[in-house]
Amino acid sequence: MARNDPTDTGGLFIGRRPGTAPVRFKARPDDGTPGRRRFDGALAAGLLVLEVLLCLSLFGPQPYGWLWVGSQVQYITGFVTAGITTIMLGSLASLFLTLVLAKRVDHAWKLVRRAAGHHQERGALERMFAISVVLALLIFGFWFLIIQGPGSSVFPGRPS
Repeated sequence: MARNDPTDTGGLFIGRRPGTAPVRFKARPDDGTPGRRRFDGALAAGLLVLEVLLCLSLFGPQPYGWLWVGSQVQYITGFVTAGITTIMLGSLASLFLTLVLAKRVDHAWKLVRRAAGHHQERGALERMFAISVVLALLIFGFWFLIIQGPGSSVFPGRPS
């Protein structure tokens, strides 16, 4: 009988799932030339910038784009509900598609970082998303408090 038979283990699965064993090479793979590793490092930096831009696009260009599309739908159909529905569904769909694309870019970033000679186990998507949220909040706060101003009650001589 197999070692991981449920009758022997009380129904618990003991051991590895098939196909999850660590990869073992016969010999250590080549590190690559220093020029190739520099190129891979630069490519990894470019992928990281792309990942940041994808995350930042969730807080500015994509919502504004869907607001414009929703306004056009409302203008064509004459129904405000159609415009709002378009905005909500479109924003949700573009959010999911952007995160799928960002996850793929993050996976490529991990592979390129490994090729550049770094021991890279985890991706940077979570950190990049958190950084993009903080940047979006700072930019919005600067616009709201400095550029637009808090309102005419604070500056009564200023036109609203």
